[in-house]
Amino acid sequence: MKTKLFLTTIIITLSIIGLQAQDKKPKNEKKLETVEIQTSAVCGMCKEKLEHDLAFEKGVRFVELDNKTKVLTIKFKKGKTTKENLKKAVTKVGYDADELQAEQKAYDALPACCKKDVAPH
Repeated sequence: MKTKLFLTTIIITLSIIGLQAQDKKPKNEKKLETVEIQTSAVCGMCKEKLEHDLAFEKGVRFVELDNKTKVLTIKFKKGKTTKENLKKAVTKVGYDADELQAEQKAYDALPACCKKDVAPH
């Protein structure tokens, strides 16, 4: 009888702990914010360049460009940067970011295949 009661108590305790763990996000994920930015990227080189260059921005933890939609998804630490700062960083790489136009000097330095007027490939 004591063993049955002991095992029941352990099972209930473990169940409660498991339910509480499911409700909590990992510590580092609580501090991350996700933004999506529409870009003017057109090819795989654009993807590589944007993902590489934005990875070095302060607070950025994840960068991925969807070539089909041209949407750049960025996860960054809250308080380290803002969506506006990240959009400016995209323009400094040479691409449009939502309503912001690419910086001309950076755009001119892009390879010919990465120019806005080139068909996606």
